Amino acid sequence: MSGPPPPVAAVRGAVRPGLRGSAQPVLVAVSGGADSVALAAAVAFEAPRAGVPAGAVTVDHGLQDGSAERARRTAHLLRDLGLDPVLVLPVDVGADGGPEGAARTARHAALTAAAAGHGARVALGHTLDDQAETVLLGLGRGSGPRSVAGMVAERPPFWRPLLGVRRSTTRAACTALGLPVWDDPWNTDPAHRRARLRGEVLPLLEDVLGGGVAPALARTAALLREDLDLLDALGDAERARLAEGGGLPAGEVAALPAALRRRVLRGWLRHAGVSDLQAAHLGAVDALLTGWRGQGPVTLPGGAVALRASGRLVLRPAGSRGGRARPAAAGPTRAPSPVPEPEEQHP
Repeated sequence: MSGPPPPVAAVRGAVRPGLRGSAQPVLVAVSGGADSVALAAAVAFEAPRAGVPAGAVTVDHGLQDGSAERARRTAHLLRDLGLDPVLVLPVDVGADGGPEGAARTARHAALTAAAAGHGARVALGHTLDDQAETVLLGLGRGSGPRSVAGMVAERPPFWRPLLGVRRSTTRAACTALGLPVWDDPWNTDPAHRRARLRGEVLPLLEDVLGGGVAPALARTAALLREDLDLLDALGDAERARLAEGGGLPAGEVAALPAALRRRVLRGWLRHAGVSDLQAAHLGAVDALLTGWRGQGPVTLPGGAVALRASGRLVLRPAGSRGGRARPAAAGPTRAPSPVPEPEEQHP
């Protein structure tokens, strides 16, 4: 007996280890595009064999004509595949971050809530090509090594099993299975940066560099992510060792290598509840260690202040008296937007 067509086998093979490795229910996020439809079909086939409950969710952003009907047809297709439950979630898209950013925010909230409500993880259809685009966007923005490290396969409640699968493979799998797909016009609209990267920049790089660019970028992201994960773990260990009574010994922290020292500081501040931390804030706190000239406290998001006192770096909550605080070095008032992910229906 012959097996499934190679593209179908490739997508099924990508989801199989994750399904066999966890009994947690899965909800597949499906926009109707080839990537998410191929993922849904693979999960629908493999999940019963792994003994894992599997359903699906489609988000109606209401931003394009006919979106409600498209969501209804997508839900019908998902039920035909055998997924249960199938959820259709209309969302209200705000204005912050532009249409793409606002849609992403609303979608992320809806999928996170669905995951919590069903005790499930959400499977996303990001492919190797999406990963390559994310790496290039991170490089162009200069937003640090984490953005260049791309998307991760597992970040609860989200699961991305197709990061090693090409976009051409998911489309071929849908064709082989006779599954209808919807091509979102936003994905080819040159008004959107990722669409231009996909349609113009990556093909040019493939031509100039002789092919293999997308796999090389994805491979670079994976290697960089391994290094960053190790540094983060070392930073957490140092923070746990050094932090006593909520403070840090200035001399010992200052002597750490810069990559480790900044991780200790970032972890210390976040552990204390400082959110929306920007590079300007972290740099100003770091200067209390490496550029100490008797400067006063540094104001942090939320109103807390960091200061150096008696050879220790300490954090005082908002509203406390600790001398006149100075703002962090000049910089944006809000954290930079994260590198956008694909315009398909994924957070």
